Amino acid sequence: MRLTALFLALTVALPGCAALRALEGEPKRDVFELRPPSDQARQCGRKHVAELVIEEPKTRGTLASERIMIRPNELQTQYLPDAQWGDTVPVTLQTLLVRSLGAYDAFSHVGRAPLGTAGDLAMISEINDFNAEASGKGATVRLSVDAQLVREMDATVVARGTFTTTANAATTKNEDLIPAFDAASRELVSQMVDWSLRGAGVSPGSCR
Repeated sequence: MRLTALFLALTVALPGCAALRALEGEPKRDVFELRPPSDQARQCGRKHVAELVIEEPKTRGTLASERIMIRPNELQTQYLPDAQWGDTVPVTLQTLLVRSLGAYDAFSHVGRAPLGTAGDLAMISEINDFNAEASGKGATVRLSVDAQLVREMDATVVARGTFTTTANAATTKNEDLIPAFDAASRELVSQMVDWSLRGAGVSPGSCR
């Protein structure tokens, strides 16, 4: 009875995941979010080309997490002990793409799901790298994604792309690593936005 009462008291006192982490002995972690390159409205002079659905990217199990991955070597995977993303890595990238592409008037709608039964175009992607690689006292952040634009009506692939970006961090401390992740992700999303526009028949250079 005493153990049951203690468990209930802890659960009530600590909301949601915090209660679970406390009971499991997990350390408290700072939570970080990445920024889109820009989410200001952009006009391309050619409105409502298509409705674009950004599906949640696929990835392997070690990246399907809120944890921030750092590799001591090519074969070993570790996570920062005192930091995490606000969402899982796939949801984080999906959010950045939705915000960034949703700013362009070239698309009638950009979202995680179609407004009706199906959209016009869907972005399907797989995250291969979203981690830092330790190198001496510092690290190199490496992000890489394979993506396809698919026409929903007949499942035709209209564009394929592979995107890779890197950024250097002077140390493996959060104050150096997180800005490096931010710089690399902003460049990655910029590349994917331009590619998506071209795949939909819109010249990125025409957008202001």
